[in-house]
Amino acid sequence: MASVILKSENELDLMRESGRLLASVFSHLDQHIKVGISTMDINDWVEDFITNTLNARPASKGQYDFPFVLNTSINDVVCHGIPSTTQLLKSGDIINVDITLEKNGFITDSSKMYMVGDASPLAQRLVDKTYEAMWQGIRAVKPGATLGDIGYAIKKFASSQGYSVVREYCGHGIGQEMHEEPKVLHYGKPNSGIVLQEGMTFTIEPMINQGEAKIKTKRDGWTVVTRDKKLSAQWEHTIAVTADGYEVLTLRDEERLTKTLS
Repeated sequence: MASVILKSENELDLMRESGRLLASVFSHLDQHIKVGISTMDINDWVEDFITNTLNARPASKGQYDFPFVLNTSINDVVCHGIPSTTQLLKSGDIINVDITLEKNGFITDSSKMYMVGDASPLAQRLVDKTYEAMWQGIRAVKPGATLGDIGYAIKKFASSQGYSVVREYCGHGIGQEMHEEPKVLHYGKPNSGIVLQEGMTFTIEPMINQGEAKIKTKRDGWTVVTRDKKLSAQWEHTIAVTADGYEVLTLRDEERLTKTLS
């Protein structure tokens, strides 16, 4: 636990503000995701909104020399899809938009799946079940629980639905740095790993594949795809461990109608 940074109440307040602003990005982005726009259009709109409307910083830009403000991962792209002026959204696509935002020195991280036009029932099911897998992990968060409990809850649910969990990428601690300790695996054993404490902040961001869990990275060095070319989906929230459970720092308005904070 020595390397895990516990946040003070003042620091959590700053992260709440960052998370609130990030949630607002997605609320405004909802009306922009449609057939025919390019993934670079999404990137440019989000950069302008974060920078000029919210007076905040898109934290991904420049991180590890990444030149864009977000990732756009379509269909069989598991994660780290690169925005492009030539990649246009088509009816039937599913796309994950992964955005980070820094305000007052603290970063939050979240991603959301979008169904473009008329997506297939099988694609819709994968997106919906991946969302529920993330929430299975979130609901396992409380002081005294372990990181293994989170991973176990996600993997158990995903497997019960006939899906596989990507193992090469995981959630992470977050705060003044984009990636802090601990690593939050999306598979694991109950009662194993680091014990959760009040003040811990981290992301839960399962990547769930329609087919096998095997992945590969494309020649651009960023884009990760499924080896069997079947669909992949991901959702992500930034979570704080509270005295009696959890708080979703990046909760979006539409989720407040259906999800209750512990």
